[in-house]
Amino acid sequence: MGVEIERKFLVDKNLFKPSVKGELVHQVYLKRNNGRSVRVRIIGTNAFITIKNTITAMVKNEFEYAIPLQDAQEMIEIFKDLPAIKKIRYQQVIDGNEWVVDEFLGENEGLLMAEIELPSTSTSFSKPAWLLKEVTDDFRFHNSSLAALPFKGWTEKP
Repeated sequence: MGVEIERKFLVDKNLFKPSVKGELVHQVYLKRNNGRSVRVRIIGTNAFITIKNTITAMVKNEFEYAIPLQDAQEMIEIFKDLPAIKKIRYQQVIDGNEWVVDEFLGENEGLLMAEIELPSTSTSFSKPAWLLKEVTDDFRFHNSSLAALPFKGWTEKP
């Protein structure tokens, strides 16, 4: 079983300058409830099916498997009426840590969020200048939640 330990932060759009070209990410949630989700994701030319179970806001069981790109494309088309998100993903290594910064598209446009995966919940790391508020504990910022209740529909925004 895989365990994902991840922290999430809002990103200052004026300070974040990608050092690499981003990749389009398209993911559809086949199932999501009670802290569990099943999704199909395409990142560039790679495709995955992922099953997650939330233990805490920061810690999740994660099972992720590569699948054929064509299968993922067909599944996304078949299930296009289910909650989905699209985003541009940028990856940057800062002080030895890999940061993923997602620029959300569509109904989540305007949201820029960074994530860092850590080996333990107590691991320390340096924070880039472009980080704003930490939102790890705010479940509205989980991708599965953003797919179901997009950022543009929020009455209260950070």
